[in-house]
Amino acid sequence: MNLIDYGFVPTMMPEDVSGIPARITAVHKERYELVCEYGYTFGRLKTSIYYAGGFEDFPTAGDFVLIDYNPDGDSRIVKTLKRKSFFSRRNPTPGKGEQAVAANFDYVFVMQSLNHDFNLRRMERYVTLAWQSGAVPVIVLTKADLVEDCSEQVLASQKVAPGVEVHAISTITGFGLDVLKDYLKPCKTVVFLGSSGVGKSSLVNALAGQEIMAVGDIREDDSKGRHTTTHRQLIMLPGGAMIIDTPGMRELGMLDDVSVGLGETFSDVVSYLGRCKFSDCRHQTEPGCVVRAAIERGELPKERWESYLKLKREANFSDDKEGYLRQKQQWSKKMKKNGGIRK
Repeated sequence: MNLIDYGFVPTMMPEDVSGIPARITAVHKERYELVCEYGYTFGRLKTSIYYAGGFEDFPTAGDFVLIDYNPDGDSRIVKTLKRKSFFSRRNPTPGKGEQAVAANFDYVFVMQSLNHDFNLRRMERYVTLAWQSGAVPVIVLTKADLVEDCSEQVLASQKVAPGVEVHAISTITGFGLDVLKDYLKPCKTVVFLGSSGVGKSSLVNALAGQEIMAVGDIREDDSKGRHTTTHRQLIMLPGGAMIIDTPGMRELGMLDDVSVGLGETFSDVVSYLGRCKFSDCRHQTEPGCVVRAAIERGELPKERWESYLKLKREANFSDDKEGYLRQKQQWSKKMKKNGGIRK
């Protein structure tokens, strides 16, 4: 088994650490499926190392790790190697920071279906997260067979995601699938980001040329589907490309630092910032505000400006909330240590 086929680059290996490199292909609570030079195996965390640090270092689907290989049982995962890209969500445990849900991917397929699911504000959110991850976003509009003409939706998507490629596809007719294969080169990894029922499992099956994932039913009243992914996994396609599928993707929210993602997604908005008459302009009623003038002239859509502000506020709130939860947790520990007496 050659780990290079799974995207491993020898320069990923740190010089001062020993171990066998491996890639996480699936996560089952406290047990991991791995692939390494000895083939497929299972592993568990070396708790003395991982639980001393933060949850963001816990390995997830797509991670490259170092293991103490055990041919007779579960290997020990001793280190998570540096990630080139990753998605994370707020850890369910208050004050525990972020939790990675997918790592080391090259492209993010931001998926929306051309039915009731199509939503430009949600698209802006997902594209922002995709840019922030360190990978390249690609917008994939699914279920093109449900509409006679999707040119309007394609154009609208291009306007809210400057510089991002937009492709309409149908897994029923095969329309547009050949274009997606340009991203699915050997050793490349793609992660899907989209709502339930958008057709992620159907696309995996279409690209693989066989049914390897269950497809959920769609509710007719709102076009929403049931989540069919039950654990995080990395799927190797016949052509050598890989797809990461994870149930945690639907829980992604704005985290504290999304400056890169916002700057890329809202490059049209950002181009007006810093050009106002006053450096501390709040872009409300101040004289000489370039942003408000651009909106009034019709150069900058008001919806874009409001969406930018909403996502930025959400990121700031997330940062404040996490800081509050950390302080609260530290205070609780201090209170217990002092027997519940304030000092």
